[in-house]
Amino acid sequence: MSAPVFVVGYTATDAGADAVALAARLAAATQGRVELVTVLLDEGRGAVVPPDASYDAYVREQADGWLEAAAAGLPEGLSHGQHVRQADSFAEGLLDVAAELGAAYIVVGASRGGILGRYSLGAVANELLHSSTVPVVLAPVGARGVTAPLTRVTAAIGTRPGADAVIEDAVALVTAAHAELRLVSLVTIDLPSGVDTGVIRLAGSTHAEMVLSQARATLPAGIVADASAAQGASIEDAVAALDWQDGEIVLVGSSRLAQPRRLFLGSTAAKMLRELPVPMIVVPRTHNESSRTNTLEGERS
Repeated sequence: MSAPVFVVGYTATDAGADAVALAARLAAATQGRVELVTVLLDEGRGAVVPPDASYDAYVREQADGWLEAAAAGLPEGLSHGQHVRQADSFAEGLLDVAAELGAAYIVVGASRGGILGRYSLGAVANELLHSSTVPVVLAPVGARGVTAPLTRVTAAIGTRPGADAVIEDAVALVTAAHAELRLVSLVTIDLPSGVDTGVIRLAGSTHAEMVLSQARATLPAGIVADASAAQGASIEDAVAALDWQDGEIVLVGSSRLAQPRRLFLGSTAAKMLRELPVPMIVVPRTHNESSRTNTLEGERS
């Protein structure tokens, strides 16, 4: 089977460097391949710069140079490719390349200066998180400085549709990377005020036990699985209270408002981003199992 492909939306910025570094770590952990993509925008070009073959050649040469520099920083021996595409939007170009290459993931970096803590979702990430048919990996600010291998995958799950897709993707990742699996329930957070805290703790514990029991039936042998109910007055408090490893990544499901096999960032995931110190993968709630199996099955031995 083919190795998982990580399509990286690259710009010559800190966010681009964060995305490349994270993709390289994930590809190394899963014996995958990194595809670096820079998109040159077609939209509105004529209003600013008149058609000019020499200018187009200059821009293309500059983009090729950026990709060469990014590729030079990848770990030695890591399989990779480079692509310059033209599209009406950066997200559209990434989605086109992802479809052509059968990508398992699209990786993008966070922007600076936003209100979401370590993450600020720029236009590209926002568009991907409301349209992609492929799981989107969000690299937090500073991801380029993390060198730890992938040690644990946390799946944030609840009772809404889409939990199965999150668990399946998490299992595929931990199997390929020989990492640990943690299941975290957030179902009892953000309940109406006045609800007895003892009831919350009991419900959360019961839910976590149920989730772990259901998941164990489908977990491959040898995977370390843990489950816990996050505690806090809010999603942000609960995320901040959890322990996080340097080599960790979190999987969350797409909002129930999403169309089948497409993403839509829900309120829980958006709240998690305000405090989350590790990368996040957002998984379409009816992610195509066959595509996931084709890209990761070969790494499960």
